[in-house]
Amino acid sequence: MSRWLFIFVFFLLSQCFSQSVMENPEHKYTNSLINESSPYLLQHAHNPVDWHPWNEETLEKAKAENKMIIVSIGYSACHWCHVMEHESFEDEEVAKIMNENFICIKVDREERPDVDQVYMDAVQMIGGRGGWPLNCFALPDGRPFWGATYFPKDQWKKILENMVLLYETQHSKLEQQAKDITEGISSNHFLNDKLVEPSPFQKEDADGMAAVLAGKVDRKYGGSNGAPKFPMPNNYLFLLEHYFHSKDENILKKIELTLDKMGAGGIYDQIGGGFARYSVDEKWHVPHFEKMLYDNAQLVSLYAKAYMLTGKEEYRRIVEESLTFVQNELQCPEGGFYSALDADSEGEEGKFYVWQSHEIDVLFPKNKEIIVEYFGIDKEAYWEEGNNVLIKNSDIADLAEKFGMDKKNVNAIITDAKQTMMDHRAKRIRPGLDDKILTSWNALMIKAYVDAYYVSSNKNYLDIAISSGDFLLKHTRTDDGGLYHTHKNGTSSITGFLEDYAALIEALISLYQATFNEKWILEAKSLADYSIEHFYSEESGMFYFTSDLSSDLIARKMEVTDNVIPSSNSTMANALFDLGLLLEIKQYREIAESMIQNVVDNLKKYPQAFSNWGRLYLKYAYPYSTFVITGPEAMETASALHKIYHPDIMIAVAPDESDLPIFKNRFKGKETLIYVCIGTECLLPVTSIDKAMSGFHSHNN
Repeated sequence: MSRWLFIFVFFLLSQCFSQSVMENPEHKYTNSLINESSPYLLQHAHNPVDWHPWNEETLEKAKAENKMIIVSIGYSACHWCHVMEHESFEDEEVAKIMNENFICIKVDREERPDVDQVYMDAVQMIGGRGGWPLNCFALPDGRPFWGATYFPKDQWKKILENMVLLYETQHSKLEQQAKDITEGISSNHFLNDKLVEPSPFQKEDADGMAAVLAGKVDRKYGGSNGAPKFPMPNNYLFLLEHYFHSKDENILKKIELTLDKMGAGGIYDQIGGGFARYSVDEKWHVPHFEKMLYDNAQLVSLYAKAYMLTGKEEYRRIVEESLTFVQNELQCPEGGFYSALDADSEGEEGKFYVWQSHEIDVLFPKNKEIIVEYFGIDKEAYWEEGNNVLIKNSDIADLAEKFGMDKKNVNAIITDAKQTMMDHRAKRIRPGLDDKILTSWNALMIKAYVDAYYVSSNKNYLDIAISSGDFLLKHTRTDDGGLYHTHKNGTSSITGFLEDYAALIEALISLYQATFNEKWILEAKSLADYSIEHFYSEESGMFYFTSDLSSDLIARKMEVTDNVIPSSNSTMANALFDLGLLLEIKQYREIAESMIQNVVDNLKKYPQAFSNWGRLYLKYAYPYSTFVITGPEAMETASALHKIYHPDIMIAVAPDESDLPIFKNRFKGKETLIYVCIGTECLLPVTSIDKAMSGFHSHNN
């Protein structure tokens, strides 16, 4: 791609129709975003900038008026999005330039991840990095030609003025730049040629992937080296599952180090539970304070499975506290879960969460020294300007020894202190809530509640998971059997993306594994069939991110690499693998294998960007079994299996005759039988879990 324009723009930097004003006592300006439901878009509804939502009407307007487009993308909990809004988008002088020369489009990246993908790819191609707020300049037909992230007001004004000049004097250069970028966006990276010889799935290759991934873990603080630090739960789920097979103690130490340091850091809310999005430092101390549903869902699952593997009670505590946070802060009374809590309150990042020592003096006239030591106040927990971001600085046993007290008494003091601080914090002005309900993120939370149910036997967790599953099936299904992406105020909208289908299929499989109610598995099949019809590409053997019913983007993307959330293609491949075994559908299994073959070379080279694909690779490299349990005590037998960490086993249960093919000819009077099936081959039935496990391991050795 030509770099001429990129260089020229930075050289220059180094040296819509008119706003419709609705006069009322509260707001001087009101733009088209007032009719939207997204909290992020509504935050900008009274800017002097004449913002429009992303839709066909807006795109046609740009073409009709022959105006450049500004696509400005963010999300409600984004601190720097708020900063740029206040500095630039609330400024009338800046708004005048934008309104006169551009069609200005605001996009909630969580509501329209498809739009975000396209323009994020463009910005990364241009400058090598991305982030939010994302500000991209495009021709009237939507093809991007330049963009970047946050800009202070004066620099933003210069950019706007220079873009106007370029559009008038260098139009052909912009056209070429847009053409080159669009071609780059449209290409699907990280895919093998479908015609290459399939690679064998080998344990040695899985060992190599795990070694590379574990080798990138910070030896002192866990997580990735340096700062900022993102949790990346899927990387550690892959390492957990690899350790289960390999018993490589070095890998387990890296996992435990990361989970221990995250759970003791400021990224974890030591008072109210739940995780912030990431840490700005290498110690997991100071977070970007927004709390996202998707992070907490995945981290609950990770800590739950780590508890099942290690038995460390600290991990179960984090699971339970995090779900208490979710239920208190993000659970919708009608069912489902809200998306996020803002980083800011009273216009200041983190103000709701930080503590000053004088507050501790007032709240705790007794036992202050123990509480200060536990949270590291004014020492390890100190941040800036007298504020502390609390950490778990000391273990209860160490405190008991230091202060000459019984461990039970110290634990009671800390427990009471947390509740006192929680009550005091509740009186502060709260961060803003993003109350849209996203199908894909809710599906992740369903899985989290199921995983938590396994480690706690708390029936309420399973009830919440079931209720949430019912909520999504009731409110997000379309008339033709598809999905909506978002639900708010009783209304569902936006055609679902592959991430919605893949995540919900996995959640429905998870619900089936926990309840063995066949409605869940049949709903999963319905969504899988719809996905294959509307998202699958026979040519590439992968799934598009957008349905063939969507048409308002310049490129139809395929999401392949795993990030903070696993890619929609890797999630779909895992789901089809499991569903293919449970329902004995050969097509699903063939698609899943074709998909991982498409990425296997890059998986071996860059496991940190393909860790969810790595989890699927383990299912091929090591024996993967379905335990088919039939008979009157089938549910009780399965319940015992739930307590064991076995990422190499799925369970199918039918106390009575079933129409599912997997149960055909597998009932014998009133006996409870366990059939161990490796792939499509099943061993002779046995009558106890011990015998089933013994048969499974004997067959594989």
